[in-house]
Amino acid sequence: MKSPVIGIAGWKNSGKTTLTVRLIEEFTRRGFRVATIKHAHHDFQIDEGETDSARHRRAGAREVAIVSGGRWAIVHELRDEPEPSFAAMLARLSPADLVIAEGYKREPIPKIELRRRESKSKEPLAPGDPHVIAIAADHETETGGLPRFALDDIAAIADFIAQHLNLAKRPA
Repeated sequence: MKSPVIGIAGWKNSGKTTLTVRLIEEFTRRGFRVATIKHAHHDFQIDEGETDSARHRRAGAREVAIVSGGRWAIVHELRDEPEPSFAAMLARLSPADLVIAEGYKREPIPKIELRRRESKSKEPLAPGDPHVIAIAADHETETGGLPRFALDDIAAIADFIAQHLNLAKRPA
């Protein structure tokens, strides 16, 4: 089963992570199983310091699986490999009722564009991206006919996503 995907896209400081977290909370409260994919434009550390798994990774292991009674994770070092595609990462996820992709603004997936006054750029994404299905903003803005939501109207944004993706109703 292919999980339905919605993207949360916008420029730096547009509120992508805040909206993503609030949507995860809302869809989870509604009974949906949610998975996420977050794109980072910078080097990030997932397991640092002197943990055993960090030492394994620094010693040269390409993948390190960390397993406990509460969670598991696999850290994959790319070394000289190219960054994996969005599709490749999506294929690695376990089945979910909804996948929220944060930061993949150029992927051809349905997405909500965020616009905030504090964003690094004010250039709208929607005019050049036919995959933008709605705008969430903290101010009045031209939407080119797309639906516009207040950035903090999480329930309305979630309702719109559920309708757009034909997500089955879940018991509350």
